[in-house]
Amino acid sequence: MPFLVDLGVMTPQGKIVASKYDKFRQINRFLEFIRDVLPKLPEDRELTIVDFGCGKSYLTFAMYYYLRILHHRQVKMVGLDLKKDVIDHCNQLAEKYGYSRLQFVCGDIADYEGADRVDMVVTLHACDTATDYALAKAVAWNAGVILSVPCCQHQLNKEMNCGLLEPIFRYGILRERTAALFTDGMRAELLESRGYQVQLLEFIDMEHTPKNILIRAVYTGDCRQEKQALRKEEYEKLREFIGAAPLLELLLQQTEENRVEKDL
Repeated sequence: MPFLVDLGVMTPQGKIVASKYDKFRQINRFLEFIRDVLPKLPEDRELTIVDFGCGKSYLTFAMYYYLRILHHRQVKMVGLDLKKDVIDHCNQLAEKYGYSRLQFVCGDIADYEGADRVDMVVTLHACDTATDYALAKAVAWNAGVILSVPCCQHQLNKEMNCGLLEPIFRYGILRERTAALFTDGMRAELLESRGYQVQLLEFIDMEHTPKNILIRAVYTGDCRQEKQALRKEEYEKLREFIGAAPLLELLLQQTEENRVEKDL
């Protein structure tokens, strides 16, 4: 993967830069998840994949190389990030290596309207509610696969209000970790209620990064009424218990309202 030299992960001699070893491990682990979900994606047409919050795009380049160069899959890939200088550099590298179906765009996840259909949405350490916006976009597209590794999660940490859990919440580190678990659990329930089969998996060893939970969601279209009712009841009880809900709930409601308006 020659682009890893330009991105500072490898030396020209093919050795991993010591300070980038954890990043290299994360890239390879994510590619393992990509390999596992490939059978869930169409093979008879070009796939569209969006990497939200791509940053320096180690993962974006690796996914493109893995899918298009190694596996000869027809793929169009978009990386989105807020930093224009980083985006410009990534576009230059994509042109250098002849990656004609790889594009980098400067912009905010919430405002991205660059695709009508997306097959897979990925996020690696999109901060706080950026993950919620990415998941909501994926649901709006009916994306077949979502792979998301959340990063810092401040929203519920600020909003949770549960007297029974106060003996835990009074300790900052426990409140922070509990908020992160509640956030990802509630995100998973919301995705399940929209027809996704969801797993929460260990992304990588804690010694390499504390942000080690991956949300893997595969769209099945299973929206049976009895399942929906049960999921909704369980979710609402949890929301009432902790006195808060992730932003994803509101974003999905807005998505559904927009769909209704378009159908009218």
